[in-house]
Amino acid sequence: MNTTLVPIPTNLISDWASFHAVFAEVLGFPDFYGANMDAWIDCMTYADDPEAQMIARGVQPGELLTLQIEEASDFGARCPEQFKALVECTAFVNYRRVEVGGRPMLALLMSGCFA
Repeated sequence: MNTTLVPIPTNLISDWASFHAVFAEVLGFPDFYGANMDAWIDCMTYADDPEAQMIARGVQPGELLTLQIEEASDFGARCPEQFKALVECTAFVNYRRVEVGGRPMLALLMSGCFA
């Protein structure tokens, strides 16, 4: 399975507004992105469907999109709500796809040391 690795600069995240701004910028969400976790889930669910145009830095069907969460331990300590939501919503994207007979296509790679 081919994997596309996309680094997420979590050092730029300090609150919900910056969380959504970083993901929208890095992944290329559409202009109508709602900047909430429901909208994040919707965009990420279509990350392997280029025709949906929900994410510019997506993958082809059957491939894996891996979000590299840089300095994950710092991000988790600094922004615990956003960190928890990221993990839970990533899992939900994959669950949602499996429930309709699809395959998981989203992964998190946590870089940085955990204490």
